[in-house]
Amino acid sequence: MKGRLTLLLIVGSLASGQVEAQGGIHMYKQPDGSRLYTDQKRRPDQGYTYLGSYGRQTYRVSCAGYKPEIMQARMNTYRRLVDQYAEEYGVDARLVAAVMRVESCLDRNAVSRAGAKGLMQLMPDTAHELGVRDIFDPAENIRGGIAYLSQMLSRFGQKTELALAAYNAGPGAVERFGGVPPYKETQSYLKRVALQYRKEGGGSF
Repeated sequence: MKGRLTLLLIVGSLASGQVEAQGGIHMYKQPDGSRLYTDQKRRPDQGYTYLGSYGRQTYRVSCAGYKPEIMQARMNTYRRLVDQYAEEYGVDARLVAAVMRVESCLDRNAVSRAGAKGLMQLMPDTAHELGVRDIFDPAENIRGGIAYLSQMLSRFGQKTELALAAYNAGPGAVERFGGVPPYKETQSYLKRVALQYRKEGGGSF
């Protein structure tokens, strides 16, 4: 009876957001009603409702699950930063917007199964090399992601498809295969970015 009571108290605490597990991935209900999976804790006074925690890093979310108006509102929030850094690094702002949508669904707290983080899904080591101090800060993450995309464009002769493939699979993979790697994930990624790029008003690449 005592064990059952303890279990009920734990479950009740999780449901009410009173207890958060240490480490792992935390799940919250965001102010806009969507769910957030992150390794960073969020405070109730910021509009986040704690739902539970997972012991291993995993972040999966489909952009199709968000209403178009929510996605547009998120994009509007970051548009100025995208335009600013895209101009600074000489990258098409429409391409950046497309990459950001596909990478994170415009969720500043997104964490992938591989550990990539933030709006532009930067790996911690890459972020460090790019001088990003707070990987979840939108301005720093966007600047870092655009800087890295600019590096990939330069490395692969301004060929957008190869630069995007390198952004997704790593430049080593592109060089090893002499082009887009035969990875289903990378090929799907390129198609999704191309679609979003067209929606942003860009052409084909």
